[in-house]
Amino acid sequence: MKDNGSTLTADTSAQGRHYVLVCSSCGRREADDGLVLDCPSEHAPALLRTEYASLGFSPSPDREDLFRYRSWLPAVRTQENAGRTAVYRSKGLGQALGLANLWVAFNGYWPERGALLQTATFKEFEAHTVLCRLPERQVMLTVASSGNTGAAFALACSQRQVPCLVIVPGRGLRRLRFRTPLDPCVKLVAIDDGDYPDAIALAAAISAISPFQAEGGVKNVGRRDGLATVLLSAFEEMGCLPSHYFQAVGSGTGAIAVLEAAKRLHSCVPRAATSLPRLMMCQNLPFTPIYTAWRQRLRAPDGESAACFRDAVNLVYADELTNWTPPYEIRGGVYDCLVESQGDVLVADNASVRQAVNMFLELEGIDIEPAVGVAVACLREAVARSKIGKDSVVLLNVTGGGRRRLSQDYPLTPAQPQLRLTRESLSPARLAETVHGVTGLCASAVSVA
Repeated sequence: MKDNGSTLTADTSAQGRHYVLVCSSCGRREADDGLVLDCPSEHAPALLRTEYASLGFSPSPDREDLFRYRSWLPAVRTQENAGRTAVYRSKGLGQALGLANLWVAFNGYWPERGALLQTATFKEFEAHTVLCRLPERQVMLTVASSGNTGAAFALACSQRQVPCLVIVPGRGLRRLRFRTPLDPCVKLVAIDDGDYPDAIALAAAISAISPFQAEGGVKNVGRRDGLATVLLSAFEEMGCLPSHYFQAVGSGTGAIAVLEAAKRLHSCVPRAATSLPRLMMCQNLPFTPIYTAWRQRLRAPDGESAACFRDAVNLVYADELTNWTPPYEIRGGVYDCLVESQGDVLVADNASVRQAVNMFLELEGIDIEPAVGVAVACLREAVARSKIGKDSVVLLNVTGGGRRRLSQDYPLTPAQPQLRLTRESLSPARLAETVHGVTGLCASAVSVA
């Protein structure tokens, strides 16, 4: 990894990490080298979680960005100006819904609120933390994305000149627009007629080859703890934990992260010693694999049921949520978090989502991503059906917003893929050829760092 001038700052814990990894299933504890994704013990799949040396909640007073919470981030270096969640008590939307204690965790671009995320979504928190967790030895990070995560990693890796391969479905390309061109160390592959799971499958095949390194998705503790800072920022501003947490989910990684953060706060901060927030996960009809499994109280989603959702990808307004293989059954995953938090899964149709997007813009004054519209629509329906009380302390995670405002303030350049593929390229007969082509494309990028 290359130190790009003053951008990277060595942390005082760089010689010895300030946390250990703990398996959610067997409790095994082990040191981290920045790349570990799985427990080596033989048991069913389970998420690793971080256990930090710092047992108290101690934000760093010298930082106002993501790394304000570095004592609870699995990072051995920091990034300057990494951005942070803007948290405020809603007036317009809260009054319209009759919720006096509706708080908004805004993640995106809204300068007047101090929100300056360059890709307009909270995925930047994932990217910065994952990169600051990596060891110094050379790898080619491989990231599969529906669009927003790919944009965040492309930007962060470009800024630091960290070699990275980003694989996205063709429809996700519209989310990869930047204020400056990407560094050549970042290579972009688009599967024109593909979906998110197609990108995941190709990334897995490539990551089996050195020096390619799977970023890991939900298994990467850097991802989850980076997203967990949304709740840490909210706790600082609110002075308490919310009773209900609303977020639109595709994989559910952000909601899992929030519960993990809530449990840390619950165990060490007296004013947080209330019930854990109820996770209210929201999905866009008719693409509802998590909702369907939860309604049937299945520990593991039915394979045939999951596969049928592929046909619904093109039928939803919030296509960034179309992951039909979410981390539902894995130990420590979506199912466990819903049970532990006494949470629920809600759904909204496209018409309701569009109305909610317009409602937020009118009442709060900023544009939001389609996924956030799903959460707002579900929140409105939950209030109407008395699923939450008028005095509930609600935290709404605006996972992305201000993209339109960003494009008004800056000219944005669309990223151009270096390689375009089709699903036919991913067939067993063509896969070896495709992988060879992608690895050849990336050879020059690895030599940059």
